[in-house]
Amino acid sequence: MVNLKNYTQVSKLFVLLLTFTLLFSCAKSNYSVVKIEGKKIGINEQYPSQEAIESYIKPYREHIDNQLNEVLAYAPETLEKSKGQYQTSIGNYLADISLQRANKIFQLRENKSIDACLLNHGGIRSIIPQGNVTARTAFEIMPFENSAIVVALKKEQILELAKYFIEVKKPHPLSGITFTIDKNNEAKNILIQGKPIEDDRIYYILTSDYLSNGGDNMTFFKKGIQMYDIDYKLRNILIDDFKEVDTLKVSKTIRITKEN
Repeated sequence: MVNLKNYTQVSKLFVLLLTFTLLFSCAKSNYSVVKIEGKKIGINEQYPSQEAIESYIKPYREHIDNQLNEVLAYAPETLEKSKGQYQTSIGNYLADISLQRANKIFQLRENKSIDACLLNHGGIRSIIPQGNVTARTAFEIMPFENSAIVVALKKEQILELAKYFIEVKKPHPLSGITFTIDKNNEAKNILIQGKPIEDDRIYYILTSDYLSNGGDNMTFFKKGIQMYDIDYKLRNILIDDFKEVDTLKVSKTIRITKEN
């Protein structure tokens, strides 16, 4: 004879176990990524081109190439970033035209003037060779989508800017600011637009969106009291200058000097 009491207890245990199993199986699992792996897959001759795809993109490629290869201006000399301790020919050119062209927009929008421009040496990715200059030249020099940003700085940040130049020892593109590095490796005679910096003055410095966020350790930009996005790509500044001038104008004025 079956012991009903024992059977009932076993049934209750079975139902209880089944209930817990269902509850835990239906519970939401929290997954998190603990490791990501990847490898570089090069696109080379081992991957043959597809004729159908090539035929499809051919007219678009030709159209873009025609636009990029159009001659816009002439460079009387090769502009590069490898020659110069505190300034280079291409750095002077980029900083000067960026300041000039961005200032026109800033004056119209904010009724203020940009005092100086500071870009970064590493952002220059190519040279401007002597001879014809095209839109492709601009894309080779500035392949990134960096925008022009104006940052409002106080005297303290201008002093940090000068100190930064002394510490990193790189010819970052600079316009509107001049100073001398003395024998003690400190900045003196700091001038903005030819005038000594003032204690209570706000200075508007043009830079890139990357640098305005502290890129290249230019942390003084993050201390700015206000930022203005003028909606102007640095590359477009370059292309606009190519289109407007017949021959590129390169200033060789000294921005930073060092005492012997």
